[in-house]
Amino acid sequence: MSDAVITDLRAIPFATAEGETKTISDFSDAGVVLVVNVASKCGLAPQYEQLEELQKAYADRGFTVLGFPCNQFMGQEPGSMEEILDYCAVNWGITFPVLDKVKVNGGSAAPLYKALKKARDEEGKKGPVIWNFEKFLLTPDGAVHRFRPTTKPDDPAIISVIERNLPA
Repeated sequence: MSDAVITDLRAIPFATAEGETKTISDFSDAGVVLVVNVASKCGLAPQYEQLEELQKAYADRGFTVLGFPCNQFMGQEPGSMEEILDYCAVNWGITFPVLDKVKVNGGSAAPLYKALKKARDEEGKKGPVIWNFEKFLLTPDGAVHRFRPTTKPDDPAIISVIERNLPA
């Protein structure tokens, strides 16, 4: 299920790992982006491998994964940005952008996540991010397709949305 969240979702600023201000529009020509809150010490961290496979498979068509480290779930992303980037490179060979650490829930949640959480998942539920590796797939028509943490990045439901929305 998808909901158009807000028309200017792609214009909400956030910080890169280097401290630059960017928006989603800065990362994808085709307008298909997978936003994921990531955590190095999480049992779901092996999803990094599948996220990287998606990046490699579709990057040349304008797709990108954006990883936002988050330490809100049992302190599973405690490191500095340097440590997080090193972990991603050494353990998973990550080439997609890993951005600045954010909060995804609560009053101090990043503005992008405040907007993303308005999207409904496949069961029609919206609201707080429930754990690390929750996925928000943005498409050019402004829709946001929300997938919960246990849905793997290479799940057919995610792949079909990506393929339907990218240029051939």
